Amino acid sequence: MDSRLPLLTCCALGLLLGACASTPPRHASPAIASAQANAANAVLFRAMSLVGTPYRWGGNTPQGGFDCSGLVSYVFRDAAGMALPHQSSAMAELGRRRLAAADLQSGDLVFFASGRHVDHVGIYVGEGRFVHAPNSGGTVRLDALDGWWRAHFSYGKRVW
Repeated sequence: MDSRLPLLTCCALGLLLGACASTPPRHASPAIASAQANAANAVLFRAMSLVGTPYRWGGNTPQGGFDCSGLVSYVFRDAAGMALPHQSSAMAELGRRRLAAADLQSGDLVFFASGRHVDHVGIYVGEGRFVHAPNSGGTVRLDALDGWWRAHFSYGKRVW
């Protein structure tokens, strides 16, 4: 077992709990804002619980593994009862306003492109970090929105 695992787990939970403290938009009624915050927290906890699950192209279950859009689709369905498409490009076309990195809130979708079209999606957890299923041979992981990811970040979208 990796001796850094307890430290990484504590750091991830700290980030998650800090992200959970974010406030919903001011224009929402208190009941709607509370429901949105609860749904966002459920999504974040579910996504974090899947860190370490193997990557599998086309995968959409914890038992079978996940690709990026399968992970996002599964988490939102399981934790918030929301049906999202199983393609990152289709998720990117949802009729929500595009968000800059500075405007992201916990639970937002984050989209990346290595060319002209979106080809990767993850779930923003706060503090500049997101959960995603990055590539073949890898696992679901928590990454910082910097370096390569910052250079390929297209936009975020809020699904609430």
